[in-house]
Amino acid sequence: MIVVTGATGNVGRPLVEALTAAGEQVRAVSRKATGFPADLTEPETLKPALEGADAVFLLTSPDFLARGNLGDVMDVVRGAGVERVVLLSSQGVGTQRHPSGLEDVVKTSGLEWTMLRPGNFASNAFQWAESVRTRRLIEAPYGDIALPAVDPSDIAEVAAVVLREPGHAGATYTLTGPEPVSPRQQAAAIGEAVGEPVQFVELSRADARSRMLTFMPEPVVESTLDILGEPTAEEQRVSPDVERVLARPARSFANWATRNAPAFR
Repeated sequence: MIVVTGATGNVGRPLVEALTAAGEQVRAVSRKATGFPADLTEPETLKPALEGADAVFLLTSPDFLARGNLGDVMDVVRGAGVERVVLLSSQGVGTQRHPSGLEDVVKTSGLEWTMLRPGNFASNAFQWAESVRTRRLIEAPYGDIALPAVDPSDIAEVAAVVLREPGHAGATYTLTGPEPVSPRQQAAAIGEAVGEPVQFVELSRADARSRMLTFMPEPVVESTLDILGEPTAEEQRVSPDVERVLARPARSFANWATRNAPAFR
């Protein structure tokens, strides 16, 4: 039995689908789940979902950083007899842009663990969906700075492999797309996907910060803008880990945009 937290999100949903397709028993956990509703900020709510589970995929939401305690979550997970934990972490931990606290808690839990460190998500482009639908317009900072955005479906497929198969204990995988792509190039790819040109307008850092603060904690906003505006060579590097685990190349941003074109039409 595999428990997937954050099961209704951009990674959790395709992960549940991939595990189910592989014949695994899965318990999909989220705050609004029908069968197993739970909130990681209230670890005791996880207990029903963990009964008889062998492995857990842990996905922490942005507000968990402000209100949650992963140590308490791991106490509940360990107490339920779970043997393996896969944590959705962040590339920023490896580049020291983000704190390593969550990873440290999992690594010292006494359980078998694997770390997934995705970089910039292709699905972050959903923030532009409304402006593309209504105005064929994308506004973003640092228009010509490129990062290898990773498709959440690739993250999910990697997670499905490491949850199901042996040989990944103690491993850390950095997950990126197959090539760096800038916001301006993303706008062009979305335009291609919807069949109409999409205008790109570059925002100042201040304007971008103001918008991001409406849905992200301030420390996360600042570190994200630092990565977007002044990425290190490591943050712009294409990692081989998706292909190494899945035995196929990572999906491109253009592929993601084509599959998700209805959201932008």
